[in-house]
Amino acid sequence: MRRINGFPLWIGTARDARNIKGMLDAGIEAVVDLAMEEPPISPTRELVCLRYPLLDGEGNPKWLLRMAMNAVEELVGNGVPTLVACGAGMSRSPAIVAMVMSQFMRVEPGKALATLRADGPCDVSPGLWRELPPAWNSSDRGPA
Repeated sequence: MRRINGFPLWIGTARDARNIKGMLDAGIEAVVDLAMEEPPISPTRELVCLRYPLLDGEGNPKWLLRMAMNAVEELVGNGVPTLVACGAGMSRSPAIVAMVMSQFMRVEPGKALATLRADGPCDVSPGLWRELPPAWNSSDRGPA
């Protein structure tokens, strides 16, 4: 589990998301679980748990991608310490976090992803990365 500087965010693995004590010790209050291939986590009463089962590649519904990004954006915007977790913490989590960071930093998503790569391992699926901007910027996204 790694903390993202300047944001109330951590990127982690499915294993990190199951380490309830570790999350609570870190001050995490919400978990956004993105790992389709993993069973859902069983959080304690103190934790908010949101699950958006994403494929690590192409084929995700646009609405599901948008909901995952919107959820992380709302949590960050409200200062909620949040863990974004996927199977290995290398693709889906950094991709969603980079898209949200780009909004707050007012930079292109690729620049936000480069910032994440400079601080730790990222191996974002090209298919997933291609799907994110159209989902994020879709005209039916609603008010900004």
